[in-house]
Amino acid sequence: MQVTITARHYDIPDDLRARAEDLVARLAKLAVRPTSAHVTFDQEKARATAEVVLTAARGAVHVAAADADDHRTALDRVAAKLRRQLDKQEPPARRARKAGVR
Repeated sequence: MQVTITARHYDIPDDLRARAEDLVARLAKLAVRPTSAHVTFDQEKARATAEVVLTAARGAVHVAAADADDHRTALDRVAAKLRRQLDKQEPPARRARKAGVR
C-alpha cells in the first residue's frame, strides 16, 4: 500500500511522520484490500489540522479530518474517526455468507 504524507504551511517532524505511517498501517488492516492512503497536515493560525484519505478496493474511499491545538492530537482524532468508519463496514466473509457463497 502506498502512503503519501503532505504538509501545508508546516514542516513535519520525523517522529510525527513515523507516527502517521504507523497509524495508517494499523488502520489499513481494518480496510478491505487498501490500495493507498494520503495524510495531509495543515497549520492555520493557532489550529493544527490533519486529514486522512484511505482508498480501498472497488472504489471505497474513507475520509476523516480533525483539528486540534497540535498535530499529534489532530492525528489521534482522525484515527478515531476513521476507525469508526472502518468498523461500520461489513466484513467480506459476512457478505459472502449472505449471498449464499461459502
